[in-house]
Amino acid sequence: MAESLLIRCSHCGATNRVPSEKLAQGLQAVCSRCKSPLPVGEGKPVTVNDANFSTEVERSPLPVLLDLWAPWCGPCRMVAPVLEELATEMAGRVRVAKLNVDENPATATRFQVRSIPTLLVLKGGKEMERIVGVQPKTEIVRRLQRVMG
Repeated sequence: MAESLLIRCSHCGATNRVPSEKLAQGLQAVCSRCKSPLPVGEGKPVTVNDANFSTEVERSPLPVLLDLWAPWCGPCRMVAPVLEELATEMAGRVRVAKLNVDENPATATRFQVRSIPTLLVLKGGKEMERIVGVQPKTEIVRRLQRVMG
């Protein structure tokens, strides 16, 4: 069976299964519910906050790699380019999200974040993995793969 990507419609919120070979042929993916074009290949981390955390992370059909960070944190800035790469490379298989802990203390407190950067791998809103501090890309990918399958 060909690999499929799960893509959430930004208009109606429906989750769509899109065959990767169709995208490789250059076809435009559209939502099965509202027929809007799907955001395919964006490959950018999603910014989340206390207000949209449930919608963007807990209800995600994909595992979520959540970066808990702050703008003043040097190590957070070091890991940011790696997360950008992972968002592109794993688009449709993993969702990468960023949450500023200074602006969103409720979510940071909920997950008992004591130091940053902290990366959480969440599946169905439940914490599956926790990575504290700067880690190499290979370690982050290894942790993601344990959750994915």
